[in-house]
Amino acid sequence: MAEDLFAAAAEDRLVRQAPLAARLRPYSLDDVVGQEHLLGKGKPLRALIEADRLSSVIFWGPPGTGKTSVAQLVARTTSKAFEQLSAVTATVKDVREVAARAQDRLGQRGQGTILFLDEVHRFNKAQQDALLPSVESGLLVLIGATTENPFFEVNPPLLSRSTLFRLEPLSVEACTQLAHRGLEAEKATIDAEALTLLVDRAGGDGRHVLTSLEVAVALAHEHPDAAHDETGAIVDELIRVTVADVEAALGTKALRYGRDDHYDVISAFIKSIRGSDPDAGLYWLARMLEAGEDARYIARRLVVLASEDIGMADSFSLVVADAAARAVEFVGLPEAQLNLAHAVVHLATAPKSNRVTVALGRAQSDVRERAGGEVPNHLRDGHYKGAKSLGHGQGYDYPHDSPEGWVDQQYRPSELEGRVYYDPSPHGHEDEVRKRMQDNRRNHNEDGT
Repeated sequence: MAEDLFAAAAEDRLVRQAPLAARLRPYSLDDVVGQEHLLGKGKPLRALIEADRLSSVIFWGPPGTGKTSVAQLVARTTSKAFEQLSAVTATVKDVREVAARAQDRLGQRGQGTILFLDEVHRFNKAQQDALLPSVESGLLVLIGATTENPFFEVNPPLLSRSTLFRLEPLSVEACTQLAHRGLEAEKATIDAEALTLLVDRAGGDGRHVLTSLEVAVALAHEHPDAAHDETGAIVDELIRVTVADVEAALGTKALRYGRDDHYDVISAFIKSIRGSDPDAGLYWLARMLEAGEDARYIARRLVVLASEDIGMADSFSLVVADAAARAVEFVGLPEAQLNLAHAVVHLATAPKSNRVTVALGRAQSDVRERAGGEVPNHLRDGHYKGAKSLGHGQGYDYPHDSPEGWVDQQYRPSELEGRVYYDPSPHGHEDEVRKRMQDNRRNHNEDGT
């Protein structure tokens, strides 16, 4: 009895001394912050957990999104035995021992076993293969957690026998809610600017929010205004966390980046790249990333710039910008900042032309301000029955039948024939396009056709 009391006291002391992130782990599904698409009322993962019918699953998501917390909630609610291993330290022997204990439980008590395997991507192929028979037979229900793409890191046979649930980075609102819980637990308050800095730097990582907050609270001075009860007596001394405390905890300085700064900095960013200054482009990129600007927004602006300010002078720029945008979605920050920097340097050093932008504007102006005109008969669809009797398609010259691969014929309504929209510049690849178009016109004039 005394040993039980000592054990309980020791456990209570460990809980009180545990890091803030550990102390605030959710005790019910309603306590989980974020992941509403999986754990909201009536959502699939929540339904499986509440019914204790969870089969093997893989939780895939960035750090601090709740993978371990959800697994531990399963441990609290399931009637099955719950075993936990870390793929960082576990061996094939450990897996076999878990399987042997699961076999004994099933045979003696009819009780199933759940195995939570953290960092499952750290298991090599042989280790995953050792796990496969127990998962395949249902002896073990696997909960695997990984920050890496499981389609690359988890053996296909194991992945095919598991349901994949993707956990998303926590939203700003979710991180803010988590920070307020931490402040309540630490009996602290925080300045609005400090809270914004803390949440922005978290990058959707809830553990990062709480760990940084705990350090900031430790660094903070006592709030000069003490809390009072109804009689006016001082009941507690609240700690106030300031921007300086959060800066010290994060090891970074806060940048002023309000609504005006957002538009001014992105404007400077675009104009620097348009002006072919890669160093300035990189500076503004770094400033936006440091201030917590949405990397997807930056990527979208680069994709637009690739056609708006470079266009046909270097068509590959659009490919580079698009690849950077895809990398932001696929890789995520912080690694994807390298892809963004790659795109910035390429776009800034590429030859520039806005002729595609100008051409589209001219065409749109004619569409809006001039009579539309009819589609010339030789360009109309001649494939359906009766089209030829209407003259559709008659007189059309097929360009591939010409040795030059080009024929001179009318492609617009008569009212707009001769209007020039696209006028290639002499810059980069567009100069080759300009010369090719000039050669076509010259050959047409020399032929007198």
